[in-house]
Amino acid sequence: MQTYLDLVQSIFDSGSWQENRTGVRTLSMPGAMMRFDLQQGFPAVTTKKLAFKSAIGELVGFLRATRNAADFRALGCKVWDQNANENQQWLANPYRLEEDDLGPVYGVQWRQWPAYKLIDQDKAGSAAQIADAVQRGYRQIGVVGNGDNGGKAGSVLLYKAIDQLRQCLDTIMSNPGDRRILFHGWNWAQLEEMALPPCHLLYQFLANESLREISLCLYIRSNDIGLGTPFNLAEGAALLHLVGRLTGYTPRWFTYFIGDAHIYESHVTMLQEQLRRKPFAAPKLILSERIPAYSATRKYEPEWLEKIAPGDFSLQGYQHHAPLTAPMAV
Repeated sequence: MQTYLDLVQSIFDSGSWQENRTGVRTLSMPGAMMRFDLQQGFPAVTTKKLAFKSAIGELVGFLRATRNAADFRALGCKVWDQNANENQQWLANPYRLEEDDLGPVYGVQWRQWPAYKLIDQDKAGSAAQIADAVQRGYRQIGVVGNGDNGGKAGSVLLYKAIDQLRQCLDTIMSNPGDRRILFHGWNWAQLEEMALPPCHLLYQFLANESLREISLCLYIRSNDIGLGTPFNLAEGAALLHLVGRLTGYTPRWFTYFIGDAHIYESHVTMLQEQLRRKPFAAPKLILSERIPAYSATRKYEPEWLEKIAPGDFSLQGYQHHAPLTAPMAV
């Protein structure tokens, strides 16, 4: 994980101190990138112990469209507890439903993106548009503005929940050369309903059919380098391994882009200690044999996105230095 340490050093060398919403200032650097060849190992930080089980628990929660901190805890991940129950802005938010509620965060957008179509029945071609929408899985949920503005029929309102991740897998299987195999979580219409708007917000899969390799580009708008980056690296790489298993491709390149790369002032000591430590060799990610491999079965089973469990992921040969802790800025 020398690549990670190089980024940490770059921020110390060229970052500038800035204030932010948490009240804990950050040493921030705009624009950063890391690239990992997953054939050379899994990008687990080794200069401290990675909370691997917690990171995988969070990923599984995302795959299950979890919006409740209690559900994340049941999967072995407690990182959402503070955002759910100690963030004063969220506690006062009218969209917060109950204790542990997080709103429609990450996985809800990944697996159940709320999509609407409003089709004016008075316009030419509306019948064909409605028929097309229905064929695509939308259902009519109402009529809007009937009789308003001189209209006679009003506009038909249609809705469906889009499983973005499943559509990515379907496209990898049907059209692997497509350059639009992506999903994201930045839903402007629901940002105010979330305990925390998405940081890791855009994932793009790139399949190479001739080499039978698949790569992932991840864009993160804002990344806590001390605590968030090790988590997000593990989750992104694990997701790529899972997608590769289910579609018959070997995971290859994982490219990690950051908009605002920052180190919280309360994390400086922890990261300086990591820079003094020599990293160990990268471990290997092992997926449970119960997860079907398309390359072996030739049977496409995307429903395993919901069946996956934290115990289906493990690290082989993971050597690491002593654990280091630091407080999370909320």
